[in-house]
Amino acid sequence: MKFIHTADIHLDSPLCGLASYQNAPTQQLRGASREAFTRLIDAAIDEAVDFMVIAGDLYDGNWRDYNTGHFFVREMGRLNQAGIPVFLLYGNHDAESEMTRRLTLPANVHLFDSRKPMTHRIEALRVALHGRSFKDAATTENLAAGYPDPLPGWLNIGVLHTALEGYAAHARYAPCSLAELQAKGYDYWALGHVHEYAMLSESPWVVFPGNLQGRHIREAGPRGAVLVTASEAGVQGVERLIVDVLRWERLQVDVSEAADLPAVLALAGRALELLLLAQTGSWPLAVRVNICGRTPAHGALFGLEAQLREEILALASALGGERLWIEKLKLETTAALGAEQIGARAGAIADLQALLAEVPQDADFMRGLAEDLQQLTAKAPLELIEALPEFKAIRVGDVAAIVATVAPALLAQLAHAEQGQP
Repeated sequence: MKFIHTADIHLDSPLCGLASYQNAPTQQLRGASREAFTRLIDAAIDEAVDFMVIAGDLYDGNWRDYNTGHFFVREMGRLNQAGIPVFLLYGNHDAESEMTRRLTLPANVHLFDSRKPMTHRIEALRVALHGRSFKDAATTENLAAGYPDPLPGWLNIGVLHTALEGYAAHARYAPCSLAELQAKGYDYWALGHVHEYAMLSESPWVVFPGNLQGRHIREAGPRGAVLVTASEAGVQGVERLIVDVLRWERLQVDVSEAADLPAVLALAGRALELLLLAQTGSWPLAVRVNICGRTPAHGALFGLEAQLREEILALASALGGERLWIEKLKLETTAALGAEQIGARAGAIADLQALLAEVPQDADFMRGLAEDLQQLTAKAPLELIEALPEFKAIRVGDVAAIVATVAPALLAQLAHAEQGQP
């Protein structure tokens, strides 16, 4: 016997805001959640699974129109024609309190009640699925505590949308403990709500499949569902079923050895090339690039974040065409010479460091600096204002962060130049 366990599909969610990113692959983002779900349905039919479990957050709140519901009904119809039943539990995003639109679902889709826990039985397989849907989005009671006892001699599956414990990044809906689930006597817990894949236990099996398609950089790496195999002896194995169509990745580029901007770009290009070579499929990549390291180029890079992004976008286009998109570039380098090393040296640079260290405590100086910078930014062209995020802080008179950033970069550049280097 085989079944698919999936959750956190969030149909049509990638439409929300992502298309506003510069140079974003809008068409790919627009259809990513649907295409990933279609791939899952294809896999279910190809594998001839006995049933599918959806453990909550099928939708992403109320539909903008009926097309979202029509798409789901159509995909369920494909499973119905293949003789594959589906057991659907509603989570916080598709709770009854969140949904105002409904469509009649095909006969193969079986819902879990939101008023009390219920059990669906598959007599031919001697499988019992226990679960309870969310009635309200903010369900903070322990739903698992009321789940029925396991049926003796059957394969018992608990379906639950929960933050469980220890997942601070997720709202604590339907909270319960892992020990509590293990003590229930079920063979498998099909969980949802946490978007990262996690196998928390094998005795019994307690599994978060993760979400089906990454929607932003916080959901990086491969995404999909799980394929579970079982026999009369119980669950035999769980394997990931990767179906995402666009993948988010973080790329750390260490530029410690770079002396200038061209050297930084060369290292970034090589890192992007290696990232592409490491892929085992041809899915598009949305990449956040972090330029980091203690580098002689630190001072030379100050204020060039916008230019760096454009240069790296060009590198990405040359290497990957439409397959590679730079979601964001973050410049997180530090000076090759630390404050202690500069301070230990005699001369004008050490004196300048001491002076700069006192600047943040000089209220009159900081106020005058803010006023001068505000006058400067008022005359700046629009493209420069948009290119430098520091301008937003200047407008509200917050120059402390700018001083803290500029001072080390200035000292590093001067010290670098003093040593006779470019």
